[in-house]
Amino acid sequence: MKVNRIIWVLVLIAVINSMGFGIIIPLLYPYGKKFGVTEQTIGLLTAAFSIAQFFATPVLGALSDKWGRKPLLIFSLIGTAISFVLFGLANSIIMLFAARILDGLTGGNISVAQAMISDISSPKERAKNFGILGSAFGFGFVIGPAIGGLLSEFGIKVPFFFAAGIAVIGVLLSLLLLKETNKNKNNKPAGKSNFTFAALITVLKKPVIGTAVFIGFLLTMAQFTMLIGFQTFSVDQLKLNPTQIGLFYGGFGITGILMQMLVPAIKKIISKQSIILTISTICCLGMMALAGFATAFVLFAVSIGIYGLFNGLRNPMLNAIIADHNDEHERGQVMGVNQAYASIGQTLGPVTAGLITAISIHSVFFLSSLYILIALLFSFRLISKEKQP
Repeated sequence: MKVNRIIWVLVLIAVINSMGFGIIIPLLYPYGKKFGVTEQTIGLLTAAFSIAQFFATPVLGALSDKWGRKPLLIFSLIGTAISFVLFGLANSIIMLFAARILDGLTGGNISVAQAMISDISSPKERAKNFGILGSAFGFGFVIGPAIGGLLSEFGIKVPFFFAAGIAVIGVLLSLLLLKETNKNKNNKPAGKSNFTFAALITVLKKPVIGTAVFIGFLLTMAQFTMLIGFQTFSVDQLKLNPTQIGLFYGGFGITGILMQMLVPAIKKIISKQSIILTISTICCLGMMALAGFATAFVLFAVSIGIYGLFNGLRNPMLNAIIADHNDEHERGQVMGVNQAYASIGQTLGPVTAGLITAISIHSVFFLSSLYILIALLFSFRLISKEKQP
């Protein structure tokens, strides 16, 4: 199978998967209220997925190193489909939590897809291919909420069953169109042990990979901190209605997708991925700090838009750096660990943002800036580590 065909099949699966996830996100709270979900427990319901994913993704990644990428990707998509069906059939808050935890436990879709991209890409092409995959996930997240809103007009449960249906389509595409990319499955060299949760720590000790994973954790936490500020500022300060907020958020997502599509052109100008990452982090820091000073729509929209643009370079650069310095026999495991830390960032960001909103709405953006600043300091360390043999 040609490399390009594998990439575009993965792109289609990524769009389907992230679109299904995006469809249900805006509906979690209004649907959950029927079963007693409150403003406080919605945070726990959202966090349940990320916490389950934290423990599951490195295990699924390691299993994909042993058994192959394709069966683990199919397993993950089946788990996602079942979780959406459970959500649609829920009759209690316990079932809602069970559905989100199941989706998290089988949520190895992203890390396995990233491992497949790493398997088939040369070092020169990795950043570009990760950018294409990232654009696909981003596109699904952008259009998912809009589709979910439209489908909810036919009944609040309809979007959940629709999301399950497109996850099943992803399963069929994987079965029929994808071939195994892991040529080293069942061929683990001596001395390579099976996965243990100690890998969550040992991966961080790797000079380049560990630094890149930690930077990704910080920048993910910064983004999800910002999203809390984005929502509260848009409602309380700018007085935007839900439709306007949806369009505004969609614009933020589209800027990141556009930047990811420009990765090949950027790589021709600046070949060093760690330098591109550092420049983009500096731009993100400046724009996030500017958002903290914004009091009107124009300045806020400009700062968030430019932040979204340069934030789009984060994952392609980090994933390419991790893949370039990774042992081919541990690609799935390391990508899984990377996604696990991203999941914790997605959890801690909103939690810390919620705490600091007691000071002011603007303080959320300054907290996000602090996380980006720490990531920037580590990006300088990453440049120096990459220079070492």
